Amino acid sequence: MKQLKIIGLIAMIISISLFTNHVKAQQMATTNKSLSPQEQSIISISALTAKGDLDKLKTALNTGLENGLTVNEIKEALVHTYAYCGFPRSIRGLQTFMEVMDERKGKGISDKVGNEASKIDETGSKYERGKKILGELTKTPQPDTLSGYSAFAPTIDTFLKEHLFADIFERDVLNYAQRELVTVSVIAAIGNAEPMLKSHLTICLNVGLTPEQLQEYVEVLKSVIGKKEAKSAQKVLDEVLKSRQGK
Repeated sequence: MKQLKIIGLIAMIISISLFTNHVKAQQMATTNKSLSPQEQSIISISALTAKGDLDKLKTALNTGLENGLTVNEIKEALVHTYAYCGFPRSIRGLQTFMEVMDERKGKGISDKVGNEASKIDETGSKYERGKKILGELTKTPQPDTLSGYSAFAPTIDTFLKEHLFADIFERDVLNYAQRELVTVSVIAAIGNAEPMLKSHLTICLNVGLTPEQLQEYVEVLKSVIGKKEAKSAQKVLDEVLKSRQGK
């Protein structure tokens, strides 16, 4: 009987210890979370695709696969880039990825293909679906009355909401945070688009990326596309974080 009590006490101590360690691990993951190797690769691949630096892109694509990105995740990132840097850069990125895949197969390397995109529920107006997603990303209800460039050219507002935010952001191979990393990496790489970069860095924070992770994003930009682009991105990020603190 005494032995049973001792065994029970030991089991209870072990259970408490395991639970405590689990909680500590969760807390550390929350407070010390850095960009994952996959996220860092998404930044590199997207920025280099936008720049059209195909030699460096080849290296980044290989690294991305080795860091655990699936073939379909990389395809999705490359497709996503076209919305911000155009078909020519995006297609050259995809063609470069095809070359990388052929070379890896030739070496006997088998990469994880990953999930295909799920079928999108097309119930309801595509414009309204895109408008809703944009509202979720910006955490701001979208007005019914157009203003600014949308009022000046309503067609682009339709394309923006129906295609970019419904057709593209509605897809599930990449989550919102990953898609925003693609977006801000492309915008920083093409340059001279600071207002849009500011908007999307704000969205990055809205979808769960931390200020520390966005500082890492700038460092990755610096290492893959250069100091000039990183400096510009840092300036915009500083403005975003300062504005955030003032709220």
